[in-house]
Amino acid sequence: MSDNLGIIIFSCFAAAAGIQVLYYLIFFSRVAFYNRRFDEDFPPKEDMSVVICAKNEERSLPRNLPAVLQQRYHVHQEPAYEVIVVNDNSEDDSKYYLASIENGYPHYRHIEIKQSAQFIPGKKYPLSIGIKGAKYDHLVLTDADCKPGSIHWLSLMAQGFCDGKEIVLGYGPYYKKPGFLNKVIRYETYFSALQYFGYALAGIPYMGVGRNLAYKKELFFRHKGFTAHQHLASGDDDLFVNRAANSKNVGVVINKHAFSYSEPKTKWKHWFGQKTRHMSTGKHYRFGHKLLLGLFSLSHFVFYPAMVLALFYPPLLYVTLGIIGGKALIQSVVSWFALKRLDEKDLFWYCWLMDIMMFFYYVIFTPALFFNKGRSKWK
Repeated sequence: MSDNLGIIIFSCFAAAAGIQVLYYLIFFSRVAFYNRRFDEDFPPKEDMSVVICAKNEERSLPRNLPAVLQQRYHVHQEPAYEVIVVNDNSEDDSKYYLASIENGYPHYRHIEIKQSAQFIPGKKYPLSIGIKGAKYDHLVLTDADCKPGSIHWLSLMAQGFCDGKEIVLGYGPYYKKPGFLNKVIRYETYFSALQYFGYALAGIPYMGVGRNLAYKKELFFRHKGFTAHQHLASGDDDLFVNRAANSKNVGVVINKHAFSYSEPKTKWKHWFGQKTRHMSTGKHYRFGHKLLLGLFSLSHFVFYPAMVLALFYPPLLYVTLGIIGGKALIQSVVSWFALKRLDEKDLFWYCWLMDIMMFFYYVIFTPALFFNKGRSKWK
């Protein structure tokens, strides 16, 4: 290897490593060392509306909905919240189950949608119907296939609205199951949360996930709902937050009792389809957010190939090894505490393998940013 080529490769490697370390220190460490305390018996200060959209979820609803309806969020033993389930043109027997439980829960009701909105794919139309029908200004959103991590989920999410916050970001992990695919799904979900939590805690919020998200109804109407991106099937969560969030109006709740758990995909092709759909919304983020995310992704993509090549340049071999060791130490410490904070610490022993695999993740899914139109159905 010539000196000129060796120096160029080493420079690319060192720059990529430096960028990675800066992101871990500036953004991701905020998740790792997040120390806000929450009161699980927090007395309700605001009535809440939980909105859930369902489409052909007759199996998921009986498993998950009771946990939402039985939250410990009461004033004088009366529920200080309502639960609205919007049944969007389901072709199964969801409507019979939803109707059968209404008498047992006075704070619950469901809305049947029997006609789809033209030119509005995905769940934005049913979600808008549910939000418009909500009685209270403080909304909490989750999915029909999600189950709260505890009976304190709603109380903990409500505490995120303190100090004038209008949006609250929660974590929506997937259940731990056997198999390598499950670990990949959970790691990718953790890594996404590491970014959107870290940036939000740094005052640069850019997205949230609809499996566990809260915001004010007034904020929704102030930003004209999903009008700006209603033609896209995805984006009811991340694109809305991307437009409505600012450095002062977003709260973060990281507490395992406030998580909202989902069943993971069990086949690679189904997960690929899900991720391709989700990735397609990224090109619609604000320019600054795309730049911030793109710089980290590029550094991640460049790091491992440049590292391998830099190891074959003897004059700077010890410097290369020193950079690798320093980055590994910082990244390992931050990753351990962040994984522990998000109750995913069993993934720590796989995190370096997963980190290497992220190179292939970018190769596979980046084209979705440019070629996927985001018009697929949500179910």
